[in-house]
Amino acid sequence: MHPCRALYPARLPTPCSLLPQFGHSPPLTYFTSTLLCLRLTPASIPDSLPAATLRYPITDLRVPRRRRVTSAPAAMLPENAVAADICATAISGGVATFFLLLWEQTAKRGVFDQKLNRKLVHISIGLVFMLCWPLFSSGYQGALLASLIPGLNIIRMLLLGLGIMKDEATVKSMSRYNDYRELLKGPLYYATAITWACVVYYRTSPVAIALICNLCAGDGLADVVGRRFGTQKIPYNRNKSIAGSVAMASAGFLSSIGYMYYFSKFGFVDKSWDMVLGFLVVSLASALVESLPISTELDDNLTVPLTSILVGSFIF
Repeated sequence: MHPCRALYPARLPTPCSLLPQFGHSPPLTYFTSTLLCLRLTPASIPDSLPAATLRYPITDLRVPRRRRVTSAPAAMLPENAVAADICATAISGGVATFFLLLWEQTAKRGVFDQKLNRKLVHISIGLVFMLCWPLFSSGYQGALLASLIPGLNIIRMLLLGLGIMKDEATVKSMSRYNDYRELLKGPLYYATAITWACVVYYRTSPVAIALICNLCAGDGLADVVGRRFGTQKIPYNRNKSIAGSVAMASAGFLSSIGYMYYFSKFGFVDKSWDMVLGFLVVSLASALVESLPISTELDDNLTVPLTSILVGSFIF
């Protein structure tokens, strides 16, 4: 049956029957009539036309799913997903190790103030690691192999913090007062939070983005900005400043939006204004909890991830 017959009433002339009167050739007639049929939608049919006169029902067109981008290791090894994920683990581990060694050298040589150097480690490692997530495959296998990188850091922090292993450069780059026992608190919580985000949420959940961005970019810049511009303290916590809390909420929120667009390019998340609003709420809540005295008593590397998980799980 001609495509126009499915759309027009049985007794009404179709555009195809009118076109020969204007001297169109048969091929051009069929091509033009097909275009006319394709332009017809349910909204273009008058309300006065009874539905029973249509020979075939008009169905909505389905939009094809967005094609997912294949990771580089998977493209090189398409027949062996395990080998591809192992290659991705090696690449991601190499990138993370490079930055750790870089900040260890800057701490050893005194390039930056020790507190600033510690925050540079805090800001960069988690964000750089999350940039490598598209290298891994989807599913639990990719998440587990990706989590090996921060998971090994958990073991490393335990060995260093308990004094079983010695590494003065690492202690100096990650501690406030050059005490190896400090690694059992903030740095250990930091590595555990990123490992948890990778294993439980991974790259398809906005909770993982919010958790890592507020922990790394938000909490890291809060200390840097607070020390430099934090002259006006928060009334309920004299150890925190208004400038630091504003910087934390802003950095966590903006970096979350950046990673939302980054992961949407690979088809992991669908960017939307609702997600943007959700990131804003999580960042504000994390900044509020970070400013409370309880975060000073416990550790903001523990309270900020917990807040991001609880609020993010409720919103997203």
